[in-house]
Amino acid sequence: MSDLTPVTRDGEGPGRRSFLRYTGALGAAAGLGGGLAACGGPESTNEVGGGGGTLTAVIGYGNDGSWDPTQTASAFAMAGNEHIYEALLGTDPISREPYPQLATAVPSDLEATTWRFELRAGAKWHDGKPVTADDVVFVFDRILDPDTQSLGKNFFAGWLKEVRKTDARAVELLLKFPFPDGAARLNLAKIMPKHVYARPGAWEEATKGKAIGSGPYRQTAHHPKSNTTFEAFDDYNGPRKAAFRRMNWLSIVDAAPRVAKISGGSADAQIAENIPYANIEQLKSGGLTVEGGAGMNNLFLLFNTAHKPFGDVRVRQALHYAIDREKIIEVALKGHGKPATSFLNEGNPSYRPARTVYGYDPKKAKKLLKEAGVSGLRVNLMAVNVSWLTDCLPTIKASWDAVGVRTTLDPQETTAVFTKLDQRRDYQVVAAVSNPNQFGLDADLIMRYNYGRDNIWMGYARWAGDARAKELFRRMDEATREPDASRKKTMVQDYIDIVAEQAVLYPVVHNELMTAWNPRRLSGIRPQPYPGINVLQAQWV
Repeated sequence: MSDLTPVTRDGEGPGRRSFLRYTGALGAAAGLGGGLAACGGPESTNEVGGGGGTLTAVIGYGNDGSWDPTQTASAFAMAGNEHIYEALLGTDPISREPYPQLATAVPSDLEATTWRFELRAGAKWHDGKPVTADDVVFVFDRILDPDTQSLGKNFFAGWLKEVRKTDARAVELLLKFPFPDGAARLNLAKIMPKHVYARPGAWEEATKGKAIGSGPYRQTAHHPKSNTTFEAFDDYNGPRKAAFRRMNWLSIVDAAPRVAKISGGSADAQIAENIPYANIEQLKSGGLTVEGGAGMNNLFLLFNTAHKPFGDVRVRQALHYAIDREKIIEVALKGHGKPATSFLNEGNPSYRPARTVYGYDPKKAKKLLKEAGVSGLRVNLMAVNVSWLTDCLPTIKASWDAVGVRTTLDPQETTAVFTKLDQRRDYQVVAAVSNPNQFGLDADLIMRYNYGRDNIWMGYARWAGDARAKELFRRMDEATREPDASRKKTMVQDYIDIVAEQAVLYPVVHNELMTAWNPRRLSGIRPQPYPGINVLQAQWV
């Protein structure tokens, strides 16, 4: 996503729990309690909504990833969790500005090192029990626990010292230093009921799909690889109430059936995301609205620096210079993309072009390979089978073949690719998709998702012990602690220059993600520049 976003999908080093479990590539359909359906066929995959009926949505990513909010990077699960759970502060899905969810207000002084929050009166869990300060402390203790490997730790441990209860409905967050960006990150700490998830085995149940929150929708059934259903939570008293009595989200990874589900006179769905570029005009001519969101979504290359000759930066750079990005954009993306000129996309508030920009330069690619003493190179390019990425692979192969690199394309199921990485099997180069905007917009968060001393991606790349990596990690820590916003932005831009130069994990193109919906049935839809949908401000026409 996956997706993880890493993608946006999914890894982890030896001695740690499988990263696949928390990023969203793996899941299971057993042992889900609390009345949650977990086996058998879908309850309903084609009920058409209207008025108070069912909103049927099509998600173009797998539904077999972890649903544990402290762990997941699954595009499907993260989007679903936005409707099931609440945080102290939520963020708007487009602007990413924080707003009160379980808390009653955003702290007035975000430069302070103590933030105090009072919980919303009358907030209830989906099982009817009240939300308490103990629930808040329970979740943050898990995220900050040094012995628990969680994705959330990457986003909080660097700046958040402790969360403590001050009374039954109030908590304090103690910061290590002033960190205003942390307010928006609180959306990633979904508050979960302690009385449910403190039980033995409950976190495994969350991984497998069990979801009990305090949000406007409660989960009514979960069928990995098929669909998840939701129902409006009648006791919800928060800021963004459910507009749909029921929702049925279908997981359809293959492009053709995904398009078919929303198009034509017998369309079963009212909204679908991850729309193929080749189908945009067809859907528009059929009366649908199709709009995109440009952000961090990208095709990236990941190199195994322990596999010769990819430990040589000149080889990594050569393979990037060899790629005809404009052809990828023209042929595969139908114009809905831009060549990567930094790790960040051009719309990011911290963007500037990196000092190393990989324009199409086959001569330079050949020169770098020669300087590295490499000839007759054969590359097996293992790739995830996300539809738009597979459309890009022939151009990458043709580009590399043209500079004398014999290339074999090896697309596989995303779960298969990241299972191999998780098991630390040998590989040369991986092509996958990612969108850290699932987590937020601030550059520190985005870079820590991809780079860091203990980051899973660096484990995949076998790069964390490199001298340039150690310099990068030091400069990242310095930038995180910098109190001056302007100075911090410059420091981030400067260390991204190291990331661009080294090209260990680096984007090739950034592309738009397209969402289609029926404007005769739905209003208030805002397409996201990251996978999934958010319908908390949508309604029936």
